[in-house]
Amino acid sequence: MLRRVYFSYYFVQDIERFYVVRNSWAFHDIEEANIIDTAEFERIKQSGDKTVYQWIDDHLVDTSATVVLIGTETLNRPYVKHEIMESYKRGNAIIGVYIHNVRNMRTSLTSRKGEIHTIIGHTDQNEPIYFDEICDSIYDYVDDNGKKNMGEWIESAVEKKEIKVS
Repeated sequence: MLRRVYFSYYFVQDIERFYVVRNSWAFHDIEEANIIDTAEFERIKQSGDKTVYQWIDDHLVDTSATVVLIGTETLNRPYVKHEIMESYKRGNAIIGVYIHNVRNMRTSLTSRKGEIHTIIGHTDQNEPIYFDEICDSIYDYVDDNGKKNMGEWIESAVEKKEIKVS
C-alpha cells in the first residue's frame, strides 16, 4: 500500500544525511510528502516563521506517518517540534530513526547521537510531552539496516496505529 510519509529532520545540520538516507532507499510504496531543496527552504524561511509553519501544516495533509531522522540537535529545533506535535495531533504514526552514524556526503563524518527524552511540546494542562513517550518506535538507520527495513518500519507503525484507533 502506498504510504504518504512526512520526513522531519534538522534541515541545516542534517540535510546531507537525509539525502544519503533518501538516495539509499531500497523500499517502495512510500510517497515523500515534503521534498524540498535548499533554495526553496531558504525562500520559505525568509518569509517568516508563520509561513514555515503553514508550509509544514500543508505538507502534513494526508500523511499517515512521520519519520523523525534524529541527529545531534534535531529534537531541539522549533520547526521539528512543530512537525512532531502536528503529526501527533493528526494521529500519524511517529517513528524515530537515529542518523548519527550516517556519514555526511561532503565530509564523510558522523555526528553525536541525539537525545530522545526531550520535551517537544506541552498538553493543554501545560504538562510536558516527551518525544520518546509519544514515538511509536525508534530505530538506528545504520545498526538496524534502514536501507532494507525502513518501509517495513513505517508500515508496521501505521498498522499498529490504525488498530489502536479502530
